[in-house]
Amino acid sequence: MNTNSKTDKICHFCSQNIKIVDFKNTELLRRFTSAQGKIMPRKRSFLCAKHQRYLASAIKRARFMALLPVSAR
Repeated sequence: MNTNSKTDKICHFCSQNIKIVDFKNTELLRRFTSAQGKIMPRKRSFLCAKHQRYLASAIKRARFMALLPVSAR
């Protein structure tokens, strides 16, 4: 029996009807970074391609503005 159904992999932003990913929302951005501070890949974050690109640019922008650490030590 296949346990990996399509309903398990719904994009968080599409299901919540979020249009843009704000770089100032650090709590949301931390959910999609690993313990080392790396951006999670699409297979682990379960985002669609469009929102994964928006998320990556928002995380990079937040790192540049010093809202998120570049690497977690």
